Amino acid sequence: MDGVGEPGRQPQEGRAGAQGAQGEFTHDVMGRPIWRLLLRGLGVYLPGWRTPETVLRVPGGAVGFGPPAFLDGDAGFGLQLPDRRKGLEPDREIYVRGRENPSFGIVVAGPAAAIGSRVVDAEVLMRFARRLTFEELFDTGDADSVPYAVRGARAVENVVFLDRAAGVGLCAEVEPVTRALHCPLYVRIGGPAERTVRAYAPNPDHVPNGAQSAGEPGVSAAYSASYGADDQAVRSHS
Repeated sequence: MDGVGEPGRQPQEGRAGAQGAQGEFTHDVMGRPIWRLLLRGLGVYLPGWRTPETVLRVPGGAVGFGPPAFLDGDAGFGLQLPDRRKGLEPDREIYVRGRENPSFGIVVAGPAAAIGSRVVDAEVLMRFARRLTFEELFDTGDADSVPYAVRGARAVENVVFLDRAAGVGLCAEVEPVTRALHCPLYVRIGGPAERTVRAYAPNPDHVPNGAQSAGEPGVSAAYSASYGADDQAVRSHS
């Protein structure tokens, strides 16, 4: 696992559409539905915070990347937490995109301890997100809601978790080609005085197999749909 970047080096940044490897890498990350879901979640739960316009790639000395986050190869980012607690009810917004084969995304905001594990990776975060989705879509007074809730939970492919108090966030997705789970984005949330959000992504050497540049054949179509204005929040809890 990779931890803090090399001391004394500056962040390596790039904007979508920039030239060179970093530009292609940034376009890949920022062209995914998970990026759009992150921006929607920040707008809902961190209004007034300056949303990231680019991503910082790690490892490579990006300032701000380090504990409690780590980077674990193809699995992407993870969090090592000091505590886990039961009974916490974080806020959440569930979104659906697509009609024939809908894909669900969920933004969760609250203490990371609510996830229930001291080590949070893509598998743990996705399992937690699907459980929350089922609970939100299931109506205890309507038995007919069970199939819908089950389908919705299984259809969760993107999850954004934001812990404003701890100043961290983690994003997990189902890679559309290989169907593998990974966390392509880690988030640092600044305090009320700073009101900034920094987004981190693995450098090209750490991009999971099958998650090539968004411009390559067979991949752009899988990543083309995003959580835009036409994608509605189907259920929220706060």
